[in-house]
Amino acid sequence: MHKTLLLALLLCSLGAFAKDGFTPLFNGKNLDGWDGDPRLWKAQDGMIIGSTEGAPLEYNSFLMTKKSYANFILKAQAKLRNHNSGIQFRSEEVPGLRWAVRGYQADMAEDNYWGCIYDERGERGVMVNGWKDKAEKVVKLKDWNDIELLCDGDHINLKVNGLETADLHDSAKLDGIIALQLHKGPPMQVYFRNLEIKALKAK
Repeated sequence: MHKTLLLALLLCSLGAFAKDGFTPLFNGKNLDGWDGDPRLWKAQDGMIIGSTEGAPLEYNSFLMTKKSYANFILKAQAKLRNHNSGIQFRSEEVPGLRWAVRGYQADMAEDNYWGCIYDERGERGVMVNGWKDKAEKVVKLKDWNDIELLCDGDHINLKVNGLETADLHDSAKLDGIIALQLHKGPPMQVYFRNLEIKALKAK
């Protein structure tokens, strides 16, 4: 009876999950499906933790998905101890630089840049300033923040804690990896959890 009940509960959970359409990007236990510098990244207590303590960087370093994604909704929770991080999307690894990435970034940095769309290693810099009068109103500094990112064709939309901070149409790249950033500079730590993605049909 006990095993039957557990099986029924599991099937119900899987059914609800499938109906919602989201699948985990992180299994909560290890970094299977990801690629990054093992000195900097680890899975612990259901979180992905990135730290540059004792490991100064020559350039920004990333934990990258091994798969590419085109049209999707990405949900994640992020907490930044200090300095600068972000979530890359529709991006690519830089040839010749291990764990360096270029492309779109949902940016975050202490008391600024949250909610911005930034062109990492590109020429456009901050593409949309989602901080001023937007994310600055809702960000919980040094605490967990909900990030929701929509990529559908050339449409990109970013929300921080439920508030829309960036909305644009841009077709520079329509698919690519997702990656988590550690920024060069002072020793820093960043935390991610509950990363999940829902694929959308191509238009």
